[in-house]
Order: sequence, then structure tokens, then C-alpha cells
Amino acid sequence: MLYKAINHKLTNHSRQFKNQNTMKKLPILTLFLMLFVSANAQIELKNPSFEDTPKDATTPTDWTPCGTSTTPDILPGKNEWGQPIWDVLLEPMNGETYVGLIARKDNTREYIGQELSRSLKANSCYFLSLDLATSPRYAGYNKALELRIWLSNNMCEKEELIEGIVVDNYDWFNYEVIFMPSDAYEYIILEACHVDGSVLPYRGNILIDNISVIQKCGF
Repeated sequence: MLYKAINHKLTNHSRQFKNQNTMKKLPILTLFLMLFVSANAQIELKNPSFEDTPKDATTPTDWTPCGTSTTPDILPGKNEWGQPIWDVLLEPMNGETYVGLIARKDNTREYIGQELSRSLKANSCYFLSLDLATSPRYAGYNKALELRIWLSNNMCEKEELIEGIVVDNYDWFNYEVIFMPSDAYEYIILEACHVDGSVLPYRGNILIDNISVIQKCGF
């Protein structure tokens, strides 16, 4: 009887230990799965803060210029005469540089794009954020513009417009974009445009920095 009682206590203790050990393991496993799902739900951009050597008429690393009229500027920095490139003085919101795009009086516009790390799914909700500003001085291209964000399945082909943001702030402002594409897409395109409703094209600029990862909506 004594042997059975001792054996019974040991068995119960062993079961309790296993249960406690299992309970300790479950949160770790759950956390790992949450992190795995979260990481796989994110779509990253390459060089989202447009880091590169400051220079005019140059596209930042990992981005593609679209059209013959697109000559982005990597800002801020100084030209060969020691003057600020295009008179732009705003410090970066993130990192060392950002990109400047312009639109012209002849109605040409600059736009750049890149392939996403993973395709966006049709009819799924996503969000991203980015920092935007305009410069009061940009070598005569001094007026505010609208940033249009496009999705596509071919580089530089603007297929679905997901957002248009009029940017008239001289300091950085973080804008959030929530969108639900009607199709699956592999590319994102950023275009500098004249503000919708403008009577005539004009010279303007827009500054872009610090694009977040693209995530699925959490609601």
C-alpha cells in the first residue's frame, strides 16, 4: 500500500510537471507563430528612405526612373560649387537622404517605381505610411504638387491609382495610406503630379522619405 501511495504521488507530480512544462512552451510557440505570420504579412521595399550619394538628376539605388523626363534628385547635398543642390535645405526625416521629384510647365512629370518583395493580393486591405514635404525653393520649381501612388504588374505602367496626396507642408508630415487593390500587383509607382483641378501646368516639387513596410490591415 505504501509503495502504491508513493508511486501514485510520483505519477501525479510527473503529470503536473509535464503540464506546467507544456504551458510554458505554449506561449513561446504562439509568439513564434505570431512573429512568423507577422513577418510574412509584411511587404518590404528596397531602400525605402532613398539612401544614396546626394546628386541632382540621379535615381536612388533600387528605384527605377520612368519615362525620358524623369531625372530625380537625391537630396539634400551640395553641388560642385559648394551650394545646396537646387537650393533645397530640408534635413532628412530618416537616414541621410531623400528623393525629390518635380512636375513641369510642359506637363511632364517625374515618377519612379520598384518591384515589391511579394505580390499584393486582390481585394485585401493594406496600409503603409510615408513622410512627405515640399520645398519653398527648388530652382524655380517652388509650388506644391500632388503625390499619386500607383500599382502595376509592369514596371512604369500606371494601372491602379490607390492614393493622391496634395503636399503643401514645408516640414515633414507622415501620411498613412489604406488601400484595397482590385487585382494582384507586383510593382509600386510614385508620381509627382500637378494638383488636380489646376487650370494650367506649373513648376512644382515634392520630397519623399521613410516609406514603411506594407502591411495587411489589422481590423
